[in-house]
Parts: sequence; C-alpha cells; structure tokens
Amino acid sequence: MAERWTPDSWRALPVRQMPQYPDAAKVAAAEQTLSKYPPLVFAGEARSLKASLGRVADGKAFLLQGGDCAESFAEFHPDKIRDTFRVLLQMAVILTFGGGLPVIKVGRMAGQFAKPRSADMETINGVSLPSYRGDIVNGVDFDEASRVPDPARMVQAYNQSAATLNLLRAFAQGGYADLHKVHQWNLGFVTRSPWGERYEAFANRIDEALEFMAACGVTAETTPAIRETDFYTSHEALLLPYEQALTRIDSTTGDWYDVSAHLLWIGDRTRQADGAHVEFLRGVKNPLGLKCGPSLDPDDLIRLIDALNPDNEAGRLTLIVRMGADKVVDKLPALLRRVRDEGRTVVWCCDPMHGNTITSPSGYKTRPFDRILSEVRDFFDLHRAEGTHPGGVHFEMTGQDVTECTGGAQAITDEALSLRYQTAVDPRLNASQSIELAFLIAEKLKQERSAQDAARRAAAAE
Repeated sequence: MAERWTPDSWRALPVRQMPQYPDAAKVAAAEQTLSKYPPLVFAGEARSLKASLGRVADGKAFLLQGGDCAESFAEFHPDKIRDTFRVLLQMAVILTFGGGLPVIKVGRMAGQFAKPRSADMETINGVSLPSYRGDIVNGVDFDEASRVPDPARMVQAYNQSAATLNLLRAFAQGGYADLHKVHQWNLGFVTRSPWGERYEAFANRIDEALEFMAACGVTAETTPAIRETDFYTSHEALLLPYEQALTRIDSTTGDWYDVSAHLLWIGDRTRQADGAHVEFLRGVKNPLGLKCGPSLDPDDLIRLIDALNPDNEAGRLTLIVRMGADKVVDKLPALLRRVRDEGRTVVWCCDPMHGNTITSPSGYKTRPFDRILSEVRDFFDLHRAEGTHPGGVHFEMTGQDVTECTGGAQAITDEALSLRYQTAVDPRLNASQSIELAFLIAEKLKQERSAQDAARRAAAAE
C-alpha cells in the first residue's frame, strides 16, 4: 500500500480482473473525456448515505441493496428501470412496516456494468476468446470483434448511468414513491402469486394506517417522507480507470469522492490488502462495501477494515457476507466475533446470492431459492447468537418476470429455466421471489426486535 494516497496510486500495485486493452492511447482518451464530464452523484449525497448507514450499524435502520447482476446496453429501457425500482419500493415498505425499522434503499444500478470472471478466456467448441467482462468492457456475443475490450464503452456506460440516475431521481422525488400508491406498485404476474395476495392484504393495512395519520393531520403535504424517498446507487468498483476518471475533490470539504456512485464495493476476488482495488478505495470518502467470502481469514478481515476505515467511522464500511448456504454457519461466526471483540464499527449485510450458484441438470447457471432463504435465516440466527446486528441484505434481482432462480412460490423448475432466462451473467430473483424474500426478512426483523425488547425488559427488572 502506498504511503501517500492519490487517485492514481493504485497503478503502482498489483491489479486483478483488469481487461487487456489493445490500444493504450484510446484508453487514455476515454479517461480524459470522462474526467471532464459532470459528476453522476454528489459528495453531499454520499455523506447522507454514510450517516444513514451509521444508523444501520447502530441497529436503528436496515439496508436494502439490490438490482441487476450486470446492466446491459442492449436492454436499456425505462420500463426495466421502473420495474426494478418498483420492486425495491415494495420490499422496503414490507420491511419497514413488518420490521419496524427505517429502510435505506441502495440500488445496484446506474453503474453496475463490470463483472469479475473466474478465467481470462472462454472456450466454446474449441474456440477461445476473451471472457465477457460486462458491457463497460466488451460485448457478450461470442465472436472476436465483440470480445475485444473497447475503452469507448466506458463513455457509453457513463451516459447510460446518467440517464438512469435522472429517471431514478424523478421516481424517488416526483411522486411515484408516494405510499398512497402501494397498490399500484404491484406487477401483474406478482398479483397472481400467493405472495401477491399477501402483499395486497399488507397494502390494505398501509392504506388504513395512512387514513389514520391523515385524520391526525399527518399527510403527504405536511410530511414529505410519505410522498418521496431517498434512493442511492452502488456498484462494484472493478474497472479502476473508469473510477479514477470520475474521482473529484469536493469543493465544500476538500476530500476526494468517487462520483460514479454513492457507494462502491470491493469484490471477493479483488480484496487483496496490498492490491490496487483496496488502495484506490481507501482514499475516497464514499461509504464502501467489502465482499466477504468463505476464504476470508479473520486476521485478514481486520487488516482490510483498518485499511478502508482507519478512523472506525460509523457508516463508512459495509461487510457484505457471501458465504453460501453450506458454509455460512461454519465460516461467519469467527468473523463476527473478531470484528466485535476488536471494537470495529461496521454494517453487516447478507449477500445470499453469490455463494449459492450452481449449474442445473439442464446446463443453466441458477440459484435455488431455498438455499438463498437458508443463508438469510442463518445470517440472522448467527448474529443473534453472537449479540451482533444483522444490518442488511444485498441481492441480484429484476422487476421482470424471468425464470433464472429455481423454486419460490412460483415453483420454478429446472425445466422451466429456459422459458425466460435472460441474464447475461448471473441468475436473478424475479419480482415474486423478491417479495417472498422481503416477507421472510420482515419476520426475522420482527423476531430480532422482540428479542431486543425482551432483553431490555430483563435488564430493567434486574
């Protein structure tokens, strides 16, 4: 790790998961272009998110982070943005109403274009080409022209992110997020499911609560939080030339911020303490995430925490646990204890997706919904056992009626995966499965709150 941080100090360190661009001059030109573009987000917004995440770390709020596995240039459409935003709103009100906590909403949107890969090359029928690394790097089509890394794609990713953010801000602040619209948020195919029926009953209860509040003088006119919401963006800071080009000094504080998103995270494949990704992100003041897979050693985790959050600031660092349903019980407790005993302040967040990917008998990459639910349940139970706070969930989802993860109330089978399997990289939950997950988490939050209340009563009785 460099002693003195600069936006380009990462370039002197080992870097993983970086594409091999054939033309360095074109890369420099793309970086120069991006460095002159306006910020996608503002430093003040990142500070607001950090303050909210500080409340999550203190057990006074819950983090909901979700969105696409990898955004697409070809499938860019306002309806897709709206539908994903809508499902996140549905999940948030379920968690807020059922769990009794404010929900901090963060999308994997407006920048989630780059994807790490397990191999640099992909081979099909004896033909080897560079792996697809997300639309910000190269194309998904398996031909030589598509797979050549093209730095001009960084500029296209910026432009699509700007348009996505513009629409998200309009939805969040322009009345679409009004709680009086909870019935309108339901998607047609969700309404036909058992969880859609439960959501409708739930929405009726919210209507009754809003009517009571209005009778008491609390309306959307007097309380803006009823008709609008805060919504933040995040992505994996994988393609460092893009991130550096969008790193600026905040004029009000003099601090460096990566203005490509409100929150940036480091993946499980690029979390080396002496590597380029940790070096870059330690110097920006955005709230950060760190993926924690089953191979992460407690000593290494403490070193990473100290590198990324040396001042132990609440809300600065979110640890995104992605162990897998078969490993979380064995691997997570040691991390929880070590972080707790060392007095480090972090947000603990569960990613039940990435450790539960399998290849189905029909050859599709999928994620069994029962394994996703199992990891979420264990995540909450392990925190309760260790006396720590389960702060959030991080998952890949879409508002589209896809068939990519098996199981759930729709009982998607292996044979049904081919019906609407649309992802370019990883399988996502559809809206019905996402709503089902939200109800499970709300029950867990309610249990957590009951346990805390019982502990307080017991302490008061002593």
